[in-house]
Amino acid sequence: MTQPLIEVLPDTAAAAERAAAYVAGQAQAAIADHGRFTFAVSGGRTPWAMFAHLADEDMPWGQTAIYQVDERVAPADHPDRNLAHLRASLPANSGAEIHAMPVEEDDLEAAAAEYARSLPEAFDLIHLGLGPDGHTASLVPGDPVLGITDRGIA
Repeated sequence: MTQPLIEVLPDTAAAAERAAAYVAGQAQAAIADHGRFTFAVSGGRTPWAMFAHLADEDMPWGQTAIYQVDERVAPADHPDRNLAHLRASLPANSGAEIHAMPVEEDDLEAAAAEYARSLPEAFDLIHLGLGPDGHTASLVPGDPVLGITDRGIA
């Protein structure tokens, strides 16, 4: 098993810049290997700065598919929606495919199952942020969703 690479950077700005360079490198490698880059991105504030730095990278947006890892159940124009922030973080006319979690559907169970079926067999890269309370991917201690083990999306 390969040992994980751990980098210690001086601050969040340096971490966002390094993450952007890493993402762009992984995207280029994936496209060279199989012609497409599948990228799962968590919500919250963590990815915003990284996406801002991606504008300075050689990022192949037209061959990139971005999948949401988590989303709030709220109307499309709600300021807490991760999708709104994701779209605002991308360069204008990036050409990236965005696969949004269908949280506005009436039947959220069926919508989650449909979203699960749309996921690739494997992702090229998954970006998970870490909230101030230690949560990731909207998984917080005590949340009933943590008990769901019979499906990949809940």
